[in-house]
Parts: sequence; C-alpha cells; structure tokens
Amino acid sequence: MNAPKPWLNHYLEGVPHEIEIDRYSSLVEMIEESFKQYPQRIAFESMGQSTTYQELNRLSKDFASYLQSLNLLPGSRVAIMFPNLAQYLVTMLGTLRAGLVVVNVNPLYTSRELEHQLRDSGASVLVILENFAHTYQAIADQGLVQQVIVSSLGDQLGRFGIKGMIVNFVARYIKKLVPKWHFTHVGFNRAIAIGKRHRLTVPKIGLEDIAFLQYTGGTTGISKGAVLLHKNILANIAQIEAWLEPALKQQKDQLVFMCALPMTHIFALTACAFLGLRKGGLLMLIANPRDIGGFIKVLIKHPNIHIFPGVNTLFHALIHHPEFLKVKFAHLLITIGGGMAVQKKTADLWQKLTGVPIAQGYGLSETSPVVCVNTPLITEFTGSIGMPLPSTDILILDDDGNEVPFGEPGEICIKGPQVMAGYWHQPEETQLSISANGYFKSGDIGTMSADGYVHIVDRKKDMIVVAGFKVYPNEIEEVISQMPGIQECAVIGSPHRKLGEIVKVYIVKEDIHLNKEQVMRYCKAQMTSYKRPRQIAFVHELPKSNVGKILRRHLRGI
Repeated sequence: MNAPKPWLNHYLEGVPHEIEIDRYSSLVEMIEESFKQYPQRIAFESMGQSTTYQELNRLSKDFASYLQSLNLLPGSRVAIMFPNLAQYLVTMLGTLRAGLVVVNVNPLYTSRELEHQLRDSGASVLVILENFAHTYQAIADQGLVQQVIVSSLGDQLGRFGIKGMIVNFVARYIKKLVPKWHFTHVGFNRAIAIGKRHRLTVPKIGLEDIAFLQYTGGTTGISKGAVLLHKNILANIAQIEAWLEPALKQQKDQLVFMCALPMTHIFALTACAFLGLRKGGLLMLIANPRDIGGFIKVLIKHPNIHIFPGVNTLFHALIHHPEFLKVKFAHLLITIGGGMAVQKKTADLWQKLTGVPIAQGYGLSETSPVVCVNTPLITEFTGSIGMPLPSTDILILDDDGNEVPFGEPGEICIKGPQVMAGYWHQPEETQLSISANGYFKSGDIGTMSADGYVHIVDRKKDMIVVAGFKVYPNEIEEVISQMPGIQECAVIGSPHRKLGEIVKVYIVKEDIHLNKEQVMRYCKAQMTSYKRPRQIAFVHELPKSNVGKILRRHLRGI
C-alpha cells in the first residue's frame, strides 16, 4: 500500500493541505463581493472596449431581472452559445444571479449537436450570437426552448452604440460572418433594457444548488452533462487560488488574465473567468484566438499579462508566428498548460521566448476542472501534470480497483470537493463513473511517483483528444454510419504534430462509387470541425472479435 498523500510533503510554503469550501454560500455571493470591493476597476476588455466591475454588476443584474420576467421555474436551464465576448460574461453571471443554471454550448457546434444538448438539458432559454444563429435556424421549428435571445457582435460596444453599429455592419456585409437566419427572438440589448425596468428578486441559492451543466463526452459516445454545484466551482477556485498564491503574492497591482481559451470550456471558465473575478483581476477577452496574427497584436499592445492559461496548440501557433518575437511579456508570472498534453519542444521554446516555463496541469469537466498542476515556481517544464491540489486525493487503480505501486500505470481516480454531483439524468452513468467511496474514475491512465507527481500515460478505452477537445469514436461512428453508401466504419485517433491527435475513419463501402470528398462534405454538415475525420481509409473489412465487436486497436498502422 502506498504512503497516503505523499505530495503533501512537497507543497510550497504557505499552500494549505485543505481549503475552506464554505467561505461563500454561492458563486453569486463571491462575485457580488468583487463588485463591491472593486467597483472602479476594469473587469474585462473585449474588442477594445473596457468595462468596469460596477458596469458588469449593473448589466448582469439587468439581464438577471429580464430572465426572472420570463417566469421561469427555479433551477431552469439557460443555454449560452458565445465566444469570448462581453455578452458571455453578462449572460453567464446574470443567469446565476437569477437563480438559474448555466448550460455552456460550444459555439462551433452543428445543428445536430446543438439539438442534442438543448433536448438533454431541457433548456428553457437559448442566448446566442447571431454569427451562429443559422445553426439554431435548422432546428428552430422544433420548439425546443421557450425564448431565444440573439446578440450581435457589436452589442455592448461604444458608449452611444456607434462603434457597435460599425462592427455589426462590417461583420454582416463586409466580412460576411453572419449567414442568413430568421426566427422569433429578443435582441440582447433589448433584453437588458427590459430587465432594467424590473426589480431583481434575490433568489435563495445554496452550495448544493446546481450552477452549471457542463457537457462532455462519455465512453459510450453519448454527450453527458456534468452536474457542477456551486460548491464544486467555489472549491476549485479556492484550490487554484491557494496553489498559485506563492507566485501571485509577488504582484501588488491588479492581476491581468489572458482569456484566449473559450469560457464555455470548463478550463477557461474556472481558471480565467471566475478566478480572475474573484481576485478583482482584468480579463483580456480574445474572441477568436485562431486568428493568431490578430491575437499577437493584442499581446503586443498589452504587455502587462500576468497569468496565461493555454493549450499546446495555442502555444505552438504563437511561438511559430514571426510576429511573436515582438511580444514582450515583461510581467508574466505564470503560464498554465492544460486541456491536452503539452509537448516538451513547444514548452522549451515558449520558455526561451517568454522567460516563463509552462506549468502543466490536468483536469476534467467532471472535476470543475483542475485536479493536478505543477507549482507556479517551477524553473523548467517537468513533463508531469504536477501534484494534486489541496483537499484532493488521487489513487492509481488497476482494473480490479486495487491501488498499484508507485511508478506502475493504472486509472487515475479522484476525490475532492471539486468532483461533480453526477451526470444529468443519467444515474447509471453516474454509478459507473463514481465509486462507492466517492472517487471519480477518470478513464485516464497514469502513474504516480513516490513523491506524489503524476504522469499521464495513455487513455483508457479509445478516447481521442484533438487540440484539447475530447472526441469519442462511438459518436463519430454513429453519425458516419448513417451516411448512404457506407456499410460500417470504425474511428481511431491518429498522431498529429500540432493538434496532438486527429480523427481517422476506416470505412467499408456499400456503394463502390463513394469517395473521400463525399464523406468529408457529409461530416462537415454533421459535426463541428475538431470531430471531423482528417484521414479517411477505405477497407474491405474491419477486424472484429469472435462476438463481432470491432477491434479498433488492430486498425492502428493500417
């Protein structure tokens, strides 16, 4: 039997072994404390527009009042489909302040994927950017939600709305970023104006109330909603804050957080949005981090970034862009790598160019998300995912549920206040994923050293990680197999230098005339980009077991 929690002997001075989880009664109480403490500070900058904590307080309160005017039942779900814009923060915080539940939706989803999430969550309201309204258009006649609120890109820009009008004109008619759509809706700014005329009824919200349904894949391929309570998110904020404090205490001025990762993703939601607001920080919102040239211009203009969370693909794209050499990180304290494995070559070059190593971490939607991370005072990239956070316990177990010796691979199982309450309306899946003694079975294979450092070895089952996004073969196979002309198919992950992995599909044709271009077009209509196969192979048959199960592992190398 391994020594209990060996990592505690290696915590930095001042980092507690346990955190308080009842400091606040809810996320709302925590945020409202920041509103009162830092009213004149800039809360965030989005598309060149700065917004103070006082203004964010007012806007989110007005949006909360609007939602309450819809007479929704307590605990009703509000689906939010935005990139990193001011409107996301206003909507997300307003939803919580109204006593409702946030359902984050990937704005890159197709109509099929959006439909599943709306149906499964039972969302009453959808708040969406008009750039993606055409996605909902295809399912609008199904009456999935009670109310749709649509925002334009320029909403909330400019004191008198002129800048916003210009941005909207350019987006719609010059860059043609807004495909045609038409359905009954309420405009975002209109909703704010209506809410301003109503008084917010302060709801009773407790630690055990649901704050988010954070959707993730599953080993069955069915997208599941991880039920994250107010106490789960609050616990993870406290854990991350305590862990980073040895580095953060060096900074006396307002902390500046780089929010390039989408806040609809749990990593950025907790480590950027909530931690930043908790610290009275300034959030630099990047709406389109894939525009590396535009992103670098922001970095050049704002050299005062202190905390930079990112994923390997983002770091790789930045450091290999010629303009990145003009970026000066004069105040960078911490770079956090998560979402996918950080490659050593990328980490070493990042440190060479910025002077700051990447502290790699690990987490999941089901754990709010952070479980392990390297200390913020490391001097070089370690290759590990670090140590468990305060109040977190990790066991490395074999297939029979027995703890393995140090250095031996097994499934990473996690216990702590950040672990979800379960999967939304899926008690069987919840029972399968959380053990009787409260450990969440991550499905990831790792090892733990004698001093408590954890390394990821591989993934259990056949999950694929594309640029930090989890892709489950069963879902892709289910979609592709419905295409006319396909007899059967199997999906695996194929190594990729930049993305970590890409999706590769093996197809047995029913129609001999079927070609790769046709399959690509079909997949583009059915799935968001990171789920689509980048490689297609036609085969005569698929390897199977004696009971007819497709053996994906036998496909590797074909």
